[in-house]
Amino acid sequence: MKFSRHIIYALLALTLGGCASTPPTAVHQPMTARPEYRQMPQAAGGSIFQDASVRPLFEDRRARYVGDVLTVVITENNAASAESASAANRSGAVKASVGALSVYPLNNIKQFNKLADMNIDANSSNTFSGSGDVENTNTFKGTITVTVIEAYPNGNLLVSGEKQVSIGHQQEFIRFSGVVNPRDVKSETNSVESSRVADARIEYKASGYISEAQVMGWLARFFLSVLPF
Repeated sequence: MKFSRHIIYALLALTLGGCASTPPTAVHQPMTARPEYRQMPQAAGGSIFQDASVRPLFEDRRARYVGDVLTVVITENNAASAESASAANRSGAVKASVGALSVYPLNNIKQFNKLADMNIDANSSNTFSGSGDVENTNTFKGTITVTVIEAYPNGNLLVSGEKQVSIGHQQEFIRFSGVVNPRDVKSETNSVESSRVADARIEYKASGYISEAQVMGWLARFFLSVLPF
């Protein structure tokens, strides 16, 4: 009795752990980074000047260092379509007869007389036609603030970030990563459009019993992969 109770507890723990697990990701890692320490010129703090938050006089607020944050405006509208058609037709005919045997003296023999009326006909036909039509449309809109995790020697920034939203027992994950050119960052809002990001990786995933109900079970996937029909 105790053994079966332990098994039930173990199954419950595995079930709850699966519901709370984080879905895998393909965005650049890590998804956050601490700002690097930069030696600032030493100056005495006053009522207006504060050395802890000093920036050069002509420096804007755009992200440029590791640890800086950047807002990405996701506006992805992708549409693709493909259509193809093919047709092939092939036919052949063969016809033969042995009527020429009637001119020989052997035509009076009963067996050869039957051969004189024998004809051979053969016909073949092969027809093929095929068509295909594919259409795909994706729309993704939203905003996410990411962190600069690496600054390249040419000035480009590798950014990555994640946003988690919990609604009841369902968790939604929005992840983004890519390479940003600082020239494309708007200085007023410190933001950039996702269409201006290179090597962009955008994910929208969920974790919970609602998302698990939409996934085919592992046993069904096994039989689907091995059954030949």
